[in-house]
Amino acid sequence: MSWSALSKGLLKKPFVLFSIILMLKGYLTWAVTFGDPLPWKLLLTELPFIWILFSLVEWFASKRKLTYYMIINLVVTAIFFAVIMYYKYYGVIVTYHALEQVNQVTAVSNSVFSLLAPYYLFIFTDIILFFLLSFRNKKFKTWKLNISIKRRNKVTSILFVLSLVVCLFNVLPNRASMNEITQAQEMGILSYEAYTILSKDNTEWIPSGDITQESIDQLKGTSKPATPAYWQTAQGKNVIIIQMESFQNFLMNLTIDGQEITPNMNKLAQDSLYFPNFYQQVGQGNTSDAEFVVNTSFYIPPKGAAAQVYPNKSLPSLPKLLKEHGYQSATFHTNNVEFWNRRELYAAIGFDHYYAQPFFEDEDVVFFGASDEVLYTKTAGKLQEMNESPDPFYAQIISMTAHHPFTLPEEKYQMTLPERYEGTFVGDYIRAQNYADYALGLFIDDLKKNGVWDNSLIVTYGDHMGLPLYSLDRRDKELMQEIYEHEYSYADMMNIPLIISGNDIVSPAVLTSLGGQVDVMPTIANLVGVSLDHQIHFGQDLLNQDYNLLPERYYLPTGSFMSDKALFLPGNGYEDGTHYPFVGDNGNSKGATEAEYERALKLLHLSDSYVSQLPDRQQE
Repeated sequence: MSWSALSKGLLKKPFVLFSIILMLKGYLTWAVTFGDPLPWKLLLTELPFIWILFSLVEWFASKRKLTYYMIINLVVTAIFFAVIMYYKYYGVIVTYHALEQVNQVTAVSNSVFSLLAPYYLFIFTDIILFFLLSFRNKKFKTWKLNISIKRRNKVTSILFVLSLVVCLFNVLPNRASMNEITQAQEMGILSYEAYTILSKDNTEWIPSGDITQESIDQLKGTSKPATPAYWQTAQGKNVIIIQMESFQNFLMNLTIDGQEITPNMNKLAQDSLYFPNFYQQVGQGNTSDAEFVVNTSFYIPPKGAAAQVYPNKSLPSLPKLLKEHGYQSATFHTNNVEFWNRRELYAAIGFDHYYAQPFFEDEDVVFFGASDEVLYTKTAGKLQEMNESPDPFYAQIISMTAHHPFTLPEEKYQMTLPERYEGTFVGDYIRAQNYADYALGLFIDDLKKNGVWDNSLIVTYGDHMGLPLYSLDRRDKELMQEIYEHEYSYADMMNIPLIISGNDIVSPAVLTSLGGQVDVMPTIANLVGVSLDHQIHFGQDLLNQDYNLLPERYYLPTGSFMSDKALFLPGNGYEDGTHYPFVGDNGNSKGATEAEYERALKLLHLSDSYVSQLPDRQQE
């Protein structure tokens, strides 16, 4: 028999044909997620799992054998496609836990489609082809009948056993790996997905009674000063938090071909306390996670969005703390309050009022809510009304127009992009943030005109990154290198600004100490003069601490953290992890230490343990 005849004969066997098809799809998936277009390891990870499934089909299926092959093909294809799309935004390997997000996808469909490179759709080509052939091609129907026979031959049995052994050999030694991406690469994506479904969560919570602020501060390496700086400088003042959608720190003081991109944020920073080394700590819930972290000073949960994992908990929070000192509270967001389960999140955090889509109803809509101009105009009016009350207020304002994928309608353009930026993701992002800055400037003017500004402490920060490293193509990376004058990095990606403003409250200064969103509540508490002695918190007052330790989750692998020296990403653990020294370290130190790594993990576990054991709101 000639090689040509043999190869044609093998391709007529669905076991061989579908193995080749799924391996090609596996190569595409690995190229996107692991950056390796032709990995030999894929043959030892994905193929054995696929053969286990195909062996079962050969053993037990007969008349509908091809149907089962096609179902497996469809399911595996869907998994690979989901892995690609999820990685392009979050930089992590998707698991079944992300099914909780399905109802969010339709609301952000523009963002999803913007991540879709046309060649990704080739992954579905064979499925469409098989579907068409099954109805129109006689040879296909004949082939379908010819393969309808159960096979329990020795070859199938040997393949099944060997494949099972290889899969176990891939999975068992890598169960303790901290880095989910490394874990998926060592186990194989399909084995990793199966492992996450079948493995039991054996996490043992630390008893709440054993979690003290002293133990947290010791892990963080902080101590409370006898006479804290800025104590009570904003006592009795309103507190206003402005959370800027997708606003990264590189935008501050950025000029492109002579154009100042964010003049209002720049002016605000010049007149305020500005923290350039401030970082996001959000996860799957993005903006809603930022709301949770900032208002509670807890870390996000290990899986899922905080608004979906902790909404029934009685959460100690900034609104509740300030309420004890006579504050009223409200939050403002132009989106539907059901998005990310915000109605329940706001109840758990303890806001007195929320103002959402119905309050901001307007014809000026961008993406899935009223524009920032509408948000700020209507919010300014409401804050003026609240300011007339004898009681101070706490208000959190969530901007949204500069939302991924940043494709503003032309009537919102406030700048002309240089030609090299036109048609790029980075260009769209910069133009959207230029508009967001313009709208913020109008809001600041309104607050100054109506008297709210002079009577308030104003805290402004970005909620999360806008330009994930994994979403950028070659042109985008070149533009980011032009902006940064170095290759765009993980630390750059996570860096957001923090600005603290207020007449007679703070004097202009640039504070270079490391900070994260978990630190916002303790910093505000110090300024307002409210004690946190009896409230567990994982952040620290940025105005009175030099050293900081910031555990990270989700956008970076579990076990990642930032110290004053570096950003650290683990491998299987600390020893094979990667250090990314911060600019200015000049290579004088290795970076993050193993002791810091262990402490960061303990901090996450303490936070998870504490929040998970809080009483339910119904029990209050």
